[in-house]
Amino acid sequence: MATGEKPRILVFASGSATGGGSGFRELVEFAGTKIPVLDARIVGVVSNHENGGVRRFADELSIPFTYWNGPFDAQGYRRLVAEYEADFVMLSGWLKIAVGLDPRTTVNIHPGPLPLFGGKGMYGHHVHDAVIRAYREDRNIESAVTMHFVDPEFDRGPVLFRFPIPVREDDTPETLAARVNEKERSWQAAVLNEVVHGRIRLSEDLKTVIYDHPRVPIFRIGT
Repeated sequence: MATGEKPRILVFASGSATGGGSGFRELVEFAGTKIPVLDARIVGVVSNHENGGVRRFADELSIPFTYWNGPFDAQGYRRLVAEYEADFVMLSGWLKIAVGLDPRTTVNIHPGPLPLFGGKGMYGHHVHDAVIRAYREDRNIESAVTMHFVDPEFDRGPVLFRFPIPVREDDTPETLAARVNEKERSWQAAVLNEVVHGRIRLSEDLKTVIYDHPRVPIFRIGT
């Protein structure tokens, strides 16, 4: 990243064949507010759906779009990052495993507490179903919006942010999902901003999250 330039972010967002992509849309919108919540440039978005919701928002927002149907290997990820000259990667509702990327500059957002409700197959409604089931069995009292640095395993990189969301007695997976998704959209851009400007970062050994952000205690996971 050249001196004086804003950090360049490449977003990976699956969405669906007919919709989705709201997280990506809000990243772009929050990068364009008068006082930017995300003081960075969204240089492109990648989706594994050629003409789904992500493509629609990309066209509306004039963001370069790439349809990618795999193979989802290290070579493919690195090629896309190089093509877009991206400094950071944000996985915002990306449902494919991400490999070959620098963990220090690659962030994922997850709609539930990690590591308990993460791993292969734990995405979207599957997470909310599992959280509600655990609540009914007195094994868990809350969900969360979680952001973490990415490693080669699903949902196993160091957690950098967790916003707890209590489960209510009358919750269904759908009502819980609505509250979680609302908080995801509220926090994603603000937390990513701290990462791209180095105030939340991963240690050189890739194991510890370092915080230079004394104002908001909720950022400090595990402290």
